[in-house]
Amino acid sequence: MFYHVKELQFNARVSKPDPRFATLLLEQFGGANGELKAALQYFTQAFAARQPYPEKYDLLMDIATEEFSHLEIVGATIQMLLGGINGQLKDVADQSEIMQLLSGQESKEHMIHQAMVNPQFFALTGGGPRFTDSQGNPFTAAYLNANADLTVDLRSNIAAESRAKIVYEYLLPFTDDPYVKETLRFLMTREVAHFQMFEAALDTIQPNFPPGILQGDPRHSNTYYNMSNGSQVRGPWNEGQSPELGETWQYVADPLQYIVDTDALATKGIEGTDRTQESVKAQSEALGKERSSHINSRVPTGENQWNQTSGPLASSAGASHDSAAGREANRQNSDGQGLADGSQPQTSGLGQHNEPTAHHSPGPLNS
Repeated sequence: MFYHVKELQFNARVSKPDPRFATLLLEQFGGANGELKAALQYFTQAFAARQPYPEKYDLLMDIATEEFSHLEIVGATIQMLLGGINGQLKDVADQSEIMQLLSGQESKEHMIHQAMVNPQFFALTGGGPRFTDSQGNPFTAAYLNANADLTVDLRSNIAAESRAKIVYEYLLPFTDDPYVKETLRFLMTREVAHFQMFEAALDTIQPNFPPGILQGDPRHSNTYYNMSNGSQVRGPWNEGQSPELGETWQYVADPLQYIVDTDALATKGIEGTDRTQESVKAQSEALGKERSSHINSRVPTGENQWNQTSGPLASSAGASHDSAAGREANRQNSDGQGLADGSQPQTSGLGQHNEPTAHHSPGPLNS
């Protein structure tokens, strides 16, 4: 359930209206890297994690809920930056201030050009925010990434936080309002915090590379093709050891000749690694069985329910689902013993004054 607290997590303020910047700030309201995108992406990803990985579900829902709170902060800031527009639009008198401002085609075009005001603020929303980006492109679910695999989804979220952070960074120079700058710095910093949270969660899943289950073909996992003519540039991405698999990079200086020599790679052998076709097949099968067994042990195939106060969903938050301690906690939960420490699960959220305004409670509502 969600519980709305009227106070914002961070008290948004503006010094004066600024429709120009309100238009730019729409990027973080309904844009591809904005708060709605983040909230819905993490919210969607959480469903697949609820029963097999309850600690990751808790993480995703907590951050999604905070992102909804940030969406409210951005919307409130946009509304204050548009201060007065709605009231003036309601004044149908021909001599109202805004009607004088917009009188004549030349004046309209001049105002839009000078102030970069999104015409939708006038023609559609009456001076309020709308789920579009700064160019008026509507929000779309195509912005969201959810693949039901935490080694993929958590990396998508790290990238999402990176993009959101840089957008706030790019927005800051376009406003001189110290209050708005303060709000943007807060929101930007929370992206940095979330980045680290997702990174830490990914580290609890071992192995987590490559993303997913299937391992890469050792014939092609460490080959670098020099696909540009001119001087050759070398670096840790094409010489020495690869960072994840620890293989030796194989640098192909002349890809065209190499393709000819290997019959379009049909005769290419394994170089620079101890991995073999047999070993990667065995690793893929073992990892697949381990992950499948874990999920099947947590997700009922018959009767099921979402709200549970004992069983798999009561496992300790923050435990690695691949660690021995995590497996022991899972075993105890499956025996109906509640949390590993004997306590009962707690519902947690952010519904307090001066905390995120949307409070998500994962369990049933207790009287």
